[in-house]
Amino acid sequence: MEPLWLMFSGAFLAATLLPGGSEVLLLALVNSNPELWFSLFVVATLGNTLGALTSLGLGRLGRVAWEPEHLSLSQRRALALVEKYGIWSLLLSWAPVIGDILCVLAGWLRLPLLMSIILILIGKGARYGLLLLMMQAF
Repeated sequence: MEPLWLMFSGAFLAATLLPGGSEVLLLALVNSNPELWFSLFVVATLGNTLGALTSLGLGRLGRVAWEPEHLSLSQRRALALVEKYGIWSLLLSWAPVIGDILCVLAGWLRLPLLMSIILILIGKGARYGLLLLMMQAF
């Protein structure tokens, strides 16, 4: 059970605005506990999704405090993605740097919550699934 808690907490923290590499953790834990690969995949996906939803919630709460004219380059890129693709941009919530910002923007823009959850979950799960498939190929 310990590897699952480690995976959940690592994936959760990596999905917030804190730096972290849950992919490396997943690969290491699957390598040392191959019988838990599916459980680790599910826990990583859920933990990372819940971390992203935390960022989304912070975006909703911070709406009044945010000043769009003071955006960094990565924040402007994320905003352009959301403006162009709308809620579908959340499929990229797994992407380094920009993914966290997409989740915050989804909250700030008050995108529909249920659809946001579904798209974030799909994006996070697809990333971890692809990572595990690549691990098996090599």
